[in-house]
Amino acid sequence: MMLSLRTAVRTRRIRSAGLKLAALGVLLLLAGFAYFVLLLPNEEVALDRGADGIVVLTGGTSRVSDALELLSSGRGKRLLITGVFPGTTTGDIAHEVVNYDRLLACCVDLDYSALNTLGNAVQARRWALEHGFHSLIVVTSAYHMPRALAELAHQLPDAALIPFPVVSDRLRIEPWWSNGATTRLVLSEYLKYLAAKLRMRFDSFAEMGGARAQTRRSA
Repeated sequence: MMLSLRTAVRTRRIRSAGLKLAALGVLLLLAGFAYFVLLLPNEEVALDRGADGIVVLTGGTSRVSDALELLSSGRGKRLLITGVFPGTTTGDIAHEVVNYDRLLACCVDLDYSALNTLGNAVQARRWALEHGFHSLIVVTSAYHMPRALAELAHQLPDAALIPFPVVSDRLRIEPWWSNGATTRLVLSEYLKYLAAKLRMRFDSFAEMGGARAQTRRSA
């Protein structure tokens, strides 16, 4: 009887501790989401400096046109459009975004291999190293910018990254929580951002472990 009572008390304590941990986890997620939303701009920024290169992550014509406008104004030496649909040429882009034919012919590089944000960052790293660029203006949508910057910073830890968020008309006109589709989009992006940060943390641990193993073998 005494043993059963002790077991019951222990079980209740474990359940209580589990519920408290779950509640704490939910509160942390909500706090993180609130901070994530707070960082999302609702107006496009006016850059006060340039960079060696400009990288635009595809996903909308306005992103590419904004990036070309930055290139035209001398904010960067070259532009990388990463995640381009296979078969697309600079001529095709010139039909969509007019008045930039000369720039598209001389100073724009297209990447077809990136399928996601991680791929965008990997290709941006390759491109930046190839051209000897140490600073990049990053052009993507406002809700996507935190994850894009995190991935790029992980690939290019020594590069200066200057965000140029493209704010959609929907986010500009109405708050994100007033539209179900926008709310789902922002929440989905937050969860993807958390997953990316977690993956990067494990990548860092794996790199540290590999470096230690190499040191031991060399000793």
